[in-house]
Amino acid sequence: MKEFLNKIDEHKPDFLAVHFQEVGGKTYEESMKHVEDFIRSILDSNELKNYDKVCIFLDEDFTSTESFTALGSIYFVHNSITDLKIFDFEKKQYVDVKGHIIHAGNIDNVSLKEKSKFPHPECRWSRKGFMRTRWNLSGTQFDLVNIHLFHDASNLIALKESPSPYCKNRQDALKYTLDRFVNDEYETLPCFIFGDLNFRLNISTIVKKLCNHCEQ
Repeated sequence: MKEFLNKIDEHKPDFLAVHFQEVGGKTYEESMKHVEDFIRSILDSNELKNYDKVCIFLDEDFTSTESFTALGSIYFVHNSITDLKIFDFEKKQYVDVKGHIIHAGNIDNVSLKEKSKFPHPECRWSRKGFMRTRWNLSGTQFDLVNIHLFHDASNLIALKESPSPYCKNRQDALKYTLDRFVNDEYETLPCFIFGDLNFRLNISTIVKKLCNHCEQ
């Protein structure tokens, strides 16, 4: 928290986007109750006192297994920015951002964001997916996408060949996301994608390189 706030104080951004994955941690059933205090500690910090416009989207309802992604997207906007709008995907129009807009718990029906869990029959209980918000900042329009791609479920399987099956899963999920943005009913805008891409090195090549002179 200290390092995060120090960076804000150092750079003093006008628009700050923070994307979280695995909100509530690995044991979200037990730890989700601590998220509110965590967010409150950020909002109450001295470094953010001049950020009067805040938008928070926290997908916390782990009982909704078909749509739960555990993604969290938080946006802080400095009081020097007076012309800011966020897109309503249901009304298909921008709305003004004023004060604190906080959506937590089950946010499936919140239309100020678009959220999707990746379809993957082999990983039914996976929380991987994306959350998109669309912005109009003083006439400049852009999308911000919080994404969480599939991890390597087994290093032993990933070791057998490259690219591994998990690389294909990540590729398919990213392609699913990009295809959806290109082919949906909304205008295509500049898009910034950042989150947990679960990038992996070529494990097979690394092990062969490191163990080249090892005896079995």
